[in-house]
Amino acid sequence: MEILLKFFQGFVNLGASVLLPVVIAILAVFFGMKAGRAIKAGLLVGIGFQGLCLAVNLLITSVTPAMEYYEKLGSGYDTLEVGFAALGAASWTTPFAVLVIPSIILVNIILVRLKVTKVLNVDIWNFMHFLVPGALAYALFGNAVIGFLVAFVCGIIVLFFAQWTAKPWQEFFGLEGTTCTCLSFVAWAYPIGYGLNKIIDKIPGLNKIDINMDKVGQKLGVFGDPAIIGVVVGAFLAIITKQSPGETLTMAMGVAAAMVLIPRMVSIMMEGLSPLGQSANEYMHKKIGEDADIYIGMDIALGLGDPTCITCTAIMIPITILLVFLVPDMRFFPLGLLAEICYLAPMVVLSSKGNLFRSLIAMTILMYITLFLANMFIPEATSMMSVTNVDFGKSVTASHFGWNPGNVVVSIIHRIMVMFA
Repeated sequence: MEILLKFFQGFVNLGASVLLPVVIAILAVFFGMKAGRAIKAGLLVGIGFQGLCLAVNLLITSVTPAMEYYEKLGSGYDTLEVGFAALGAASWTTPFAVLVIPSIILVNIILVRLKVTKVLNVDIWNFMHFLVPGALAYALFGNAVIGFLVAFVCGIIVLFFAQWTAKPWQEFFGLEGTTCTCLSFVAWAYPIGYGLNKIIDKIPGLNKIDINMDKVGQKLGVFGDPAIIGVVVGAFLAIITKQSPGETLTMAMGVAAAMVLIPRMVSIMMEGLSPLGQSANEYMHKKIGEDADIYIGMDIALGLGDPTCITCTAIMIPITILLVFLVPDMRFFPLGLLAEICYLAPMVVLSSKGNLFRSLIAMTILMYITLFLANMFIPEATSMMSVTNVDFGKSVTASHFGWNPGNVVVSIIHRIMVMFA
């Protein structure tokens, strides 16, 4: 078992850019594509994802001076906020982790064959969205079986949320045949954003405000181009954080480059995913009927190329810092979370149908909830890390304790049980 765990850990640690080509190629062959086309499809997805990661990292690097400007405000906090990479690595050290991937994949295939769901989740890299709540349950209840069941249930539940969001995801982002299977975003950010938009629909005045980047672009002509918008947004962020003229230009160009490059990288991924999706649907039609469809479950990163998402990301950095001071008894500074804001944006923008005004309202509320819960569940986060091989030697928390519904539910149930014990 330990040898198998090390194999899976090593394989997953290679990253999505290595995992995806292998998984996509295997699936393509399974769905009837010729080996050569299958390998090419896998390579295009891997190349596109690698380019997407580079473009997203460029965006994060470009806005880092703004984050560092606010970092000095973080002195005096006693808790370390760790990033999702460290959290995901920690979740893989639990004794049941090696069983989660094959169990979820097997049941997923069975559910697709039975027409219970149309979603086939190939985003193995983001199984951490299921493993982290599982690891948390293992730490809090001291039972590996409970930990496995929590991770497994999260991995199955996400399929139904992913199916719910599939059509709007495809229509808005133009990602035909795909959906997002990141639990934190399809089962948390999108439902909350969707509900908030329903509330805004009932508020006179607010329900008439529609700042749509496509419409703005049409009215502004060349000044509505994503590259120009990126320059303006980057420069604005630099100016409010008092950057030097040179740094302002660097930030402006970095954000502009990201706004242009991210959609291009997504289009390369879609070159590989489109033939896979077509083959998968043809296969399913033959096996279970003409009404069968299949949606390939992918990373939230596919939605990052929308101009509204990147604009929201930049504007939310100073807003998030302001929210820190509104959380009672705040114990951590969200420096790592600032770099993860971009991943929250796609589902919020999707729920707002591209309306920048509504997206910013929803993201502000969601970010406050995230900070509040991540702060409240510091003891639970620290307990989780204590049973893994990743030890920071102090209190910790992370974004997943504020926006992963699995973590929120497990933490609340544990507190209720302790209260009545």
